[in-house]
Amino acid sequence: MRLTPFTGVLALTVLAAPLAGQVAPIPDAELAAIRAATEKYMDIDRAIADGYVLPMKMCISAPDEGLPAQLGGMGLHYVRPDLLGITGEEPRVAGDGTHTDFLTPAVLIYQPMPDGSQKLVAIENLVWAGAWHAAGNDGPPDFHGFQYYYMHDNPETEIDEAHGFEPHYELHFWLYEDNPAGMFAPFNPRVSCDGYDVASTG
Repeated sequence: MRLTPFTGVLALTVLAAPLAGQVAPIPDAELAAIRAATEKYMDIDRAIADGYVLPMKMCISAPDEGLPAQLGGMGLHYVRPDLLGITGEEPRVAGDGTHTDFLTPAVLIYQPMPDGSQKLVAIENLVWAGAWHAAGNDGPPDFHGFQYYYMHDNPETEIDEAHGFEPHYELHFWLYEDNPAGMFAPFNPRVSCDGYDVASTG
C-alpha cells in the first residue's frame, strides 16, 4: 500500500492497531533489560563512539510525510550501518539487514532541544523489505504482536514518505519519551523538530 497524502492517515490508523488476539504483553523484565542496555545512549557522544551515525541531517515530523502536524514528530535518526547491513546511500539508503533485537537497536532517535543538545526519545529497528522477504518471511516483522510499519516512497508525490530509504519495515519504541499515541506509534505528539538547526549536528 502506498502512503499518499490522502491514504497516509488511514494507513497509519489501521497499522497502528496491534494484531487482534495476537498481542502478548511485554514482560517487565524484558522492558527493564532493554532500558538497561540502551540508557547509556542518553549521552549522544556514547552513541557516536559505538558506531551510530546520522546519514541524513533531517529531523522527521509528520508533515514531512504528508500527514497532519498534530501527529507530532519522530526526530533525528542515528543508525548503525553494520546492524542495518547498509550497502549503499545513492540515490537512496539501501541495505540487506534484518536485525530486530531491541537490546542492540539499529537506530537511536533524538529530539533536538532549544539549547542545541539532543535528547534520546526512542529506539528503533529497521528491516529492509527485500531482504526480509528473501529470507522466506511472508508478513512484516513484529515485536510481541505489534507489526512493523511498511515504508516506501511514492514517486507520484513530492513528499518522501520513506525519508531517503529504500522500502523497509520499521518500528519505533518510545522508551524514553511517553507517547500518548502508543509506545510503538510512528510519531509522537510530544516530540517536535521546531527550531532544529542542521548546523548543530556537525
